[in-house]
Amino acid sequence: MVVGGTQAAKGEFPWMVRLSMGCGGSMLTEQLVLTAAHCVSRTGNNTSITATYGVADLQDTSRTTRTSTYVHRSPTYDTATGGDWAIIKLASPITGASLLPIATTNAYNTGVFTVAGWGATRENGSQSRYLLKAQVDYIDDTTCKNADPYYADLIPSAELCAGNLAAGGVDTCQGDSGGPMFRRDGSGAWVQVGIVSHGNGCARPDNPGVYTEVSTFAAAIKQAAADLGGTPNPPTGKVFENTADVAIPDAGAAVYSNVTVSGVSGNAPSALAVGVAIKHSWSGDVVIDLVAPDGSTYRLKNSSSSSTPDVNTTYTVNASSEVANGTWRLKVQDVYREDTGYIDSWKLTF
Repeated sequence: MVVGGTQAAKGEFPWMVRLSMGCGGSMLTEQLVLTAAHCVSRTGNNTSITATYGVADLQDTSRTTRTSTYVHRSPTYDTATGGDWAIIKLASPITGASLLPIATTNAYNTGVFTVAGWGATRENGSQSRYLLKAQVDYIDDTTCKNADPYYADLIPSAELCAGNLAAGGVDTCQGDSGGPMFRRDGSGAWVQVGIVSHGNGCARPDNPGVYTEVSTFAAAIKQAAADLGGTPNPPTGKVFENTADVAIPDAGAAVYSNVTVSGVSGNAPSALAVGVAIKHSWSGDVVIDLVAPDGSTYRLKNSSSSSTPDVNTTYTVNASSEVANGTWRLKVQDVYREDTGYIDSWKLTF
């Protein structure tokens, strides 16, 4: 891949995947590969795709391969909404695979991005045996649309442009489709902001590459991943706990208790254990949610007519689409009058 690129070292971008139909991809979970919708034909059972993982040299005998079982193709692809993304489910997990988190806000849709892949090194050239990498600059939507008539139909809310606009010479190319465009986030970790989608040739001046704007479709991608049930990282047994008491006001605003998770690779497990201990004289008054680091909310308990005091239980949440590390919050609200209580403690087990 990558016109004007240099060879990537083995393990430099460990979540990269080469797909047998001639596209790239990235590991979303241990069993799910994120790629482009235009690389696949439809949603449904599919056992024809082979994914190669774990190498920079495709002939490296240490490579890991898996066959596909199912494809989910974005239902909005080829519509005015855009959405050139798809998820491929593998026949079995790649245990311990490195994962590339997706951007959930547009905060990282700027600056300098990295692209990598095994596609052509020149327009209409042959595919590369070795993983190549390059850096491309963000190009704003207006500049991109005006660069060449080819870009007149750019969908600003669904697509990002990047490249070396004036000089060309650096770009993704045929065979790189579906691969990630990524950059460092605020804490220095890699985050995927784009998916290689299309362009007018390869590395031509005034003809940037066009990438799926991942943050726009993050919620849909996460929901599809959860529905597909791709196995994430196996449980580590690591426990993160907050034992500080937090008062719950009577029929008042929600309160929060935070737990910061660190040192856990990849995504949260599909059976994330959330242990909750709340002292309350009327447990039915209490509504409980788990809030992931990106703001996604998972309902643990609804209000009810139960007069039983206290909540002492462990809930199980499929959080496999969430990055493990970061600040998780327990959100608790008393929704009826007369009874009060407090969060005694809570914990997450990864």
